[in-house]
Amino acid sequence: MIDWLLDGDAAIRWQVMRDLTDAPAAEVAAERARVTTEGWGARLLAARDPDGQWMGGACFPGRGDPPEPGTQPWTSTLPAMSDLYDFGLDPHTETAREMTRLVAANCRWEYDGAPFFAGEVEPCINGRTVALGAYFGADVGGIVERLVTADQLDDGGWNCWTENGATVASFHSTICVLEGLLEFERATGGSDDVRAARQRGEEYLLERALFRRKSTGEVVADEWLAFSYPPRWHYDVLRGLDYFRAAGVRDPRLGEAVELVRSKQQPDGTWLLENTHPGAVHFTMEDGDGRPSRWNTLRAARVLRWWDTAG
Repeated sequence: MIDWLLDGDAAIRWQVMRDLTDAPAAEVAAERARVTTEGWGARLLAARDPDGQWMGGACFPGRGDPPEPGTQPWTSTLPAMSDLYDFGLDPHTETAREMTRLVAANCRWEYDGAPFFAGEVEPCINGRTVALGAYFGADVGGIVERLVTADQLDDGGWNCWTENGATVASFHSTICVLEGLLEFERATGGSDDVRAARQRGEEYLLERALFRRKSTGEVVADEWLAFSYPPRWHYDVLRGLDYFRAAGVRDPRLGEAVELVRSKQQPDGTWLLENTHPGAVHFTMEDGDGRPSRWNTLRAARVLRWWDTAG
């Protein structure tokens, strides 16, 4: 399984080396550098417009054919930068710095025309933007302030429909915000308020064992038990567990979700792609649902390694 993973794109290889084989740091860094110039990373960077945006839009493309019914296009700036974030594009390279400067200067949200790194109104979008800004070196402190002081709900989570009257949290929005706040803390050190907000959000998921209703214990949504990549704004159990691994939060309430991941490993050691979110993309990275997925295999394997070896 490791050899098969290492036969993939540089975006996969360097993370396998870091997370699964404990390769020397210099070798990991050398492999990571390839993301900028080879494979998926280079292809996505080459797809930019002259002004640094992707497809002339922030959350949605500013040009091109309308989306097919029931789909959302994933070709604009937010999903493209999110892919590069997942690839591990080194934020210290001149390529990444130029990308960030151009997006900051030229990209505006469709909702209200605000600059990209000033954020939008929906917490799920803002959480992802915080992750990008913190990682790539843009100032997203204003978005963080809003998420922590205005948008967090009484149950500890977030919901993109708060502006429309929602009073209970959404798993989808909450995981997006948690990932953003964690990246912000890594980049800046955070604050007591940010840490407290993130811990309340974690508790929202933990109280529900990552996929069950708090009131009845029933599975909230069957599709959360099927693993996707890229997840975009969608929640699933593997995404939730990979967050807790990254945050270093080991809690017994994660146990059922961990065993679900373990049960999905195939006889050849891989995990499948199960729930691709439909919509236009710049290019595909996997062979389709029902086929072995390098991304899901990497993520599941490192979750299990963390869980099984953590003291």
